[in-house]
Amino acid sequence: KAAFINFISDEEWKSIEPVSSWFGPSSFLMSSMSALFKLSMWIRHGHGYLTENLGIPVWGSYALFGLATLFLGMVLGLVSEVLGAD
Repeated sequence: KAAFINFISDEEWKSIEPVSSWFGPSSFLMSSMSALFKLSMWIRHGHGYLTENLGIPVWGSYALFGLATLFLGMVLGLVSEVLGAD
């Protein structure tokens, strides 16, 4: 507590460099990190729903997410190939 009070009263905060715009809350980098965090929470919620509410074993939930990942990768690859072929 004393160190914080000294930090304020001695105006040591003036010597701290500002945060780079790359790490600002509205930057592309932080927005991407936020989206990945939201995706991970959605996946966690989905796993809980599959195992707790539907009674699917944990390995079954992992298998479903693995298959969904493969399928999504194939679809995105196909779309990328179709859009890239001019």
